Amino acid sequence: MLVRDGQDGMEVFMLRRNLASTPWGGLYLFPGGAVDEADRHADLESACRGRSDEQASAILGLDRGGLAFWVAAVRECFEEAGVLLASDADGEVISFADDETAARFDAHRTAVDSGDRRILDVLTAEALSITAGDIHYMSHWITPEGAPRRYDTRFFVAAAPRYQIPLHDDRETIAHVWLRPADALERQRAGELEMLPPTIENLKAIGRFATSAELLAAAANAAVPTILPRLAPGDTAHGVRILLPGDEGYDDALPSA
Repeated sequence: MLVRDGQDGMEVFMLRRNLASTPWGGLYLFPGGAVDEADRHADLESACRGRSDEQASAILGLDRGGLAFWVAAVRECFEEAGVLLASDADGEVISFADDETAARFDAHRTAVDSGDRRILDVLTAEALSITAGDIHYMSHWITPEGAPRRYDTRFFVAAAPRYQIPLHDDRETIAHVWLRPADALERQRAGELEMLPPTIENLKAIGRFATSAELLAAAANAAVPTILPRLAPGDTAHGVRILLPGDEGYDDALPSA
């Protein structure tokens, strides 16, 4: 989740999935995807600033390899939104304010998206480091047992760089928008924006904060539980209800319902 402070409060960047995509065609979501093998490296710490693999792994509850999740989050933001959460040797976040730099990184984005170049190679070539210490773990969702497709998804939050302009890629995503979380939720309830339950719940979570600084400070020290929804019989179009921990009937719903 990329956030910024707008005139009327904190806003979050959202993308609309290509209508032909399987799954989730047409849904509004945050930049993201799977951790690829190319995101893993024997020495990721040399490419990251402010967080070691030991620290990242402890935060995620893993034995090792946690820093690859931060690398994947940065790569996906770069591929899908054109935003690179990286800084130079002086700790300054890369700026795309001048046309020459913007064009060079646009070429990098195309190469990374096509698989011709790893994000780690781009960082090395440009003498940049991922700003891992400024990207915070926000939530962990696992698809209910019994669902046709299951995912184990971790969400992160970071401030959008000041001198970069997020844009959809016109391939996997077809539109983008900056919205206050409350406005995004209102439009979802009105049927204007279709979203998955984890997206909705993450919007509720970040919507409790008035500014991006308040959100990031809280996320930096937050304990993140794993959320495993359960399916229960219901009168929806698909014949099931999705229950979250704390919902009435959650404890009685069988995980494999």
